[in-house]
Amino acid sequence: MNTLLAETGGHWPGPWILLVPLFWLAVVALVVTFARRAGLRRHCGDAPLAVLGRRYANGEIDVEEYRTRRAVLAERRPGDAG
Repeated sequence: MNTLLAETGGHWPGPWILLVPLFWLAVVALVVTFARRAGLRRHCGDAPLAVLGRRYANGEIDVEEYRTRRAVLAERRPGDAG
């Protein structure tokens, strides 16, 4: 303890030094939050199909429109390039 005080000019950094880990924890939490909101965790092809299925389940579109739109989405899937 004496060597630490001698290296810092005889002054202890104070209790505010405990806020440094909290600052970095907040930075990491913000990055994770923004990544989730940006949709980085979602698979690219699943989101439109999920929305379409939700609209069909809510009764906003009928079965014919659902099948038509699903066929269009299936044609445009990124992994189906041939």
